[in-house]
Amino acid sequence: MKKIKIVGAGLAGCELALNFADANWQVELYEMKPHKYSEAHKIPTFAELVCSNSLKSQLPTTGSGLLKAEMRHLGVKLLPIAEECSVPAGNALAVDRDRFSQEVTAKITCHPNITIINEEYKKIDDDLTVIASGPLSSDNIIDALSPYLPETSLYFFDAIAPIVEKDSINFDRAFYKSRYDKGDADYINCPFTKEEYYAFVDALNDAEKHQAKEFENKYFSDIKFKFYENCTPIEELARRGKETLRFGVLRPVGLEDPITDRRPYAVLQLRIENTSHNAYNLVGCQTMLKYGEQKRVFRLIPGLENANFLRYGSIHRNTYLNSPQVLNPDLSLKNKANVYIAGQLSGVEGYVESIYIGLLLFHIIHNNLKSLPNVTISGQLWSHLITEQKNFQPMNANFGLLPPLDIRDKKKKKEAYAERALQAIQASFGLNPNGAVEL
Repeated sequence: MKKIKIVGAGLAGCELALNFADANWQVELYEMKPHKYSEAHKIPTFAELVCSNSLKSQLPTTGSGLLKAEMRHLGVKLLPIAEECSVPAGNALAVDRDRFSQEVTAKITCHPNITIINEEYKKIDDDLTVIASGPLSSDNIIDALSPYLPETSLYFFDAIAPIVEKDSINFDRAFYKSRYDKGDADYINCPFTKEEYYAFVDALNDAEKHQAKEFENKYFSDIKFKFYENCTPIEELARRGKETLRFGVLRPVGLEDPITDRRPYAVLQLRIENTSHNAYNLVGCQTMLKYGEQKRVFRLIPGLENANFLRYGSIHRNTYLNSPQVLNPDLSLKNKANVYIAGQLSGVEGYVESIYIGLLLFHIIHNNLKSLPNVTISGQLWSHLITEQKNFQPMNANFGLLPPLDIRDKKKKKEAYAERALQAIQASFGLNPNGAVEL
C-alpha cells in the first residue's frame, strides 16, 4: 500500500486525505490541534472555517460556481459535505460551520486508511509529503520549509467579521430580503439614512484599531499591514473615502426597504451563520477594530442598536509562498521534490480554491495528471501558481483568468464561458458524470 504524509487538517488537507484514503493509500494526517492553535482557530475539529461561513456562489455563471462545477467532475469530496450542512444564503453555498467541521472530522477519523497524528509537524524528511498547513502555518512549519525557500517570503493580513445573535436584532428597522428579490429572502438588511451612514463612516475612521506590532513574529518584524482586496477591513475601506462603502459592501441597489418602500442610502446585509438560524454574520464587516470599539461602532448600524455579539471580528497574519518561484509544475518544491504544497499556502485565495488545490494535487500524484484545459477555471488557477510573474499575488476563481470570448452580452458571455469550460473538463477528465450542472 502506498503511503503519504499530509500536514494540516484544514480544507485542502482533508480533501487530500479523503481522496488518497479512498484510493487505498495509507495516509498519515498531521494536525497540531487541539494541543496548539493558531491566532484565529478556535475549535478542535478539522476543516474549520475561520473568516466566513460562505463558500460563495453555486451558479456556474460565476467564477466560484464554475470552479465548483468543474470540481464535481473531478470527484471532489468536501463540497457534498458542505451541501449537507448548508444554510439558506440565496444562490451562495453557506454552511453551519460547526456542523460542517464535525461532519468532515467524523469522515476523517472513521476512515480505516487514515492515521491522525495530533502533533505539530516540525521536520521535513524524505517521505512523500504534502504541506497543507494553510495561511496560518506555525513558525515551526515555516522553519522546516525555510531551508528549501528563498530568503524572502510573501505575506498578508486577513480580517474576519463579527457575528451577532438574531434575537438582539431590531426588526422595527431591519428587514428580510435578497438583492433584487432573487431567490428566497435569506438575508437580514439594515438600512441607513444619509445621516446614519456618515455617522457610521466617521465612527469607523475615529475608532481605535489594532497595531501591526501585535501580530509580528520573527519572520515579519518590519511589516506594514497588507490585505487581500476581498478581505480588506471595513474601516480601511472607509478610510479610502466617505462614499466607498455605499458603492461597495453597503451598496443599497436592489434592496428597497419594505417599510418605507424606498431605496435606503446604504444597507448592511447579515447572512445566516448556522442551521439554528440564531446567529448572523455581518457581511463585509471584517475588521481590525478593538473589541470595545466594535461593540460601540457596529451598534450604530440601524437595527443593531442592542446587538449581542456572539463573536467579535479579528485580524490575523496569513502567509503564502511565491509559488512560481519555488514550485515545480506539479506543485512540488523545486529544492525538495518529495514535498508538495497545497491550499492557500500555495497562493490561492478562498475556501473553495483551497479545496481545489487539494483535489488537484491528489490527481497530480495519484493519476499523474499533467494538465487541465486552459478554458477552465481549474486549469487557469493551476497555471497561475506555476507561471512566472513580476508581482505574484494570491488568486481566486474569476472569469478574468479565462481566454476571452467575443460576446458583448454579459449574461450570454458568462453562460458561454461556463458551457465551454464544462464541456472541456468533461471531455478530457470527466471522472464524475454526476457532476454535470445545468446552465
